[in-house]
Parts: sequence; C-alpha cells; structure tokens
Amino acid sequence: MGTPIALDIPHSLGKEAVRQRLDGGIQRITEKIPGGGLVQHRWEGDTMHFTVSAMGQTIASTATVFADKVHAVVDLPAFLGLFASQVKAAIEKEAPKLLK
Repeated sequence: MGTPIALDIPHSLGKEAVRQRLDGGIQRITEKIPGGGLVQHRWEGDTMHFTVSAMGQTIASTATVFADKVHAVVDLPAFLGLFASQVKAAIEKEAPKLLK
C-alpha cells in the first residue's frame, strides 16, 4: 500500500500561466533524481496526472490547478513511504520553483 503526500503550493499567476509552467517544467523533476528518470503526464481538465519512474519505482501523482494554489498529491510506493517526510520537504522546497 502506498503513502500519499498532499500539499498546497500557493501562486498568484492565474490558472493558464500555471498550466504552461507545469507543462514546461515537469521534465525537470528528473534532474533531481540520481541517474535520471522518466516523467509522463497528461491533463484532465485542471488536473495534471503524472508519473515519475526511476530506480525501479513508479510514483503516481496529481496536481490540480486552482486560482490561488496548486494542490498536489504524490502517492509514494510502500518502500519510498519510509522517506515520506524527506520527500515532502523536498517537494515543498522545489515545487514553487516550477511556478516561477
């Protein structure tokens, strides 16, 4: 069973600008993974569904764009759930950079 991490990333850009920045920056996630990885994403309305695959693990996530925030849910596989607090701290630090 996975370990979900949920967080909100505030913004003041408007939905369309956030969507463009997420589309343009989502591949940068692999820069933070030793040895790289693969990111796939698709949009359903204002929600981007994406997976990150690396080191034999796949992380399924969503990012829903609201007028003033992005609500992200990252579902860590059981093994990575052991590191949930470190992963959440890294996301909180890095995610706002995607919106700049």
